[in-house]
Amino acid sequence: MFPSRDAYDTDNCPIDDELLGQLYRANGSGLPELVESVSSDARTMLALFCYRRAHMHSLALAIASSCTERELVRIGGRVGAALYAQSRQTPAQHASTSFGRKPITLSTKPLSVLRPLDNTLDDETPEAAIA
Repeated sequence: MFPSRDAYDTDNCPIDDELLGQLYRANGSGLPELVESVSSDARTMLALFCYRRAHMHSLALAIASSCTERELVRIGGRVGAALYAQSRQTPAQHASTSFGRKPITLSTKPLSVLRPLDNTLDDETPEAAIA
């Protein structure tokens, strides 16, 4: 159940940028036809490629739903198995597991109060420091 080295050695997309853009912009009805136009090995690598990018997570799930568990596990190992399981869940289950988290907020207050720098010179003069 270890991943194929090819899945992680290069961080290159297994399809050309134009097709990736079409997949990214495709709506729910046009996506399955585009996904089917990609070979099964490239589709599996593409699902894993998209899964590693937060903004493409839903696309990864859609692509992985057209892959077999064997393909995803062979190329992605445990990550492929997890992707397969998530791609078979309903959208409501996705929301309750990963997207139901509270949003992260950043503090608007300073983390600590800094003491002003002391710009006065030490008692020593440069000549005394050299001697």
